[in-house]
Amino acid sequence: MDLPGNALFHPRSVAPGSAPAQATARTRPPLGQGLEFVWTDADFARVQTLIYRHAGISLQDGKNAMVYSRLSRRLRDTGHSSFHDYLGWLEAHDGPEWQEFVNALTTNLTAFFREQHHFDILAAHLRSAPSARWRVWCNATSTGEEAYSIAMTAFETLGPHAAFKLTASDIDSRVLATAAQGVYRLEGLKGLSPARLHKFFLRGKGANAGLVCAKPELRRAIEFLSVNLIRDDWPFQEPFDAIFCRNVMIYFDAPTQRRVLERIHRVLKPAGMLFVGHAENFSASRDLFALRGKTVYERR
Repeated sequence: MDLPGNALFHPRSVAPGSAPAQATARTRPPLGQGLEFVWTDADFARVQTLIYRHAGISLQDGKNAMVYSRLSRRLRDTGHSSFHDYLGWLEAHDGPEWQEFVNALTTNLTAFFREQHHFDILAAHLRSAPSARWRVWCNATSTGEEAYSIAMTAFETLGPHAAFKLTASDIDSRVLATAAQGVYRLEGLKGLSPARLHKFFLRGKGANAGLVCAKPELRRAIEFLSVNLIRDDWPFQEPFDAIFCRNVMIYFDAPTQRRVLERIHRVLKPAGMLFVGHAENFSASRDLFALRGKTVYERR
């Protein structure tokens, strides 16, 4: 969706392929149905190796059917008739298909103000130095709901002219583009109060009826960029006061988690806050972070 111009939004309040291949004895039918492409244990193992190498994601054996379903579209779009050929072509080329491969295998589940207690703790952290120049990083921003929730919290806590900058990143280029647009269906914002909707969003008109767009002042506070957490080429020049890294580490094995946490430690200020997902526990990295609340850590 192209970002609608301001003429399409106004600030009034918002109301609450390929031919089927011959299957082999080693082919797994996903979800018990017939296959369009040959899909073997060797193909799945190869995908596991490639996504781990490029994104640090450890795909469990139980994800076999999910991987087949998601990557089948890549075979259709690239004109390959088998996973063997597609994966061989992918390995032989260093081009944009790698990003499509990663996009297909990443999961993006998010919502506005998900895990509300994190935003309450962030607000308290911001109030500790209301005149400071705040820098926050949301490193799994997905389609943007988390990033805009952080920005709204900052404006509500510090005021509209606060010295606040949010860096929002993701490895998936498609969801990052959606986040940068800041356009959402109205029914997806049911968790926001009418006051927040009125203060931070514009309502779509005409062809955009039923949509809302984050106000320009909210979008201007956020810089969107692509960052691969397992690569040691993060483009940051200044440390952050707080980092949201929620529901990301669960996809990494223990050695990868440790490497990423060490890098986060380097770009987070002393006593800076690290917010993680409800299923993530970093007790093995007590030398880097101290637990300060429910799934909230402080940099040592």
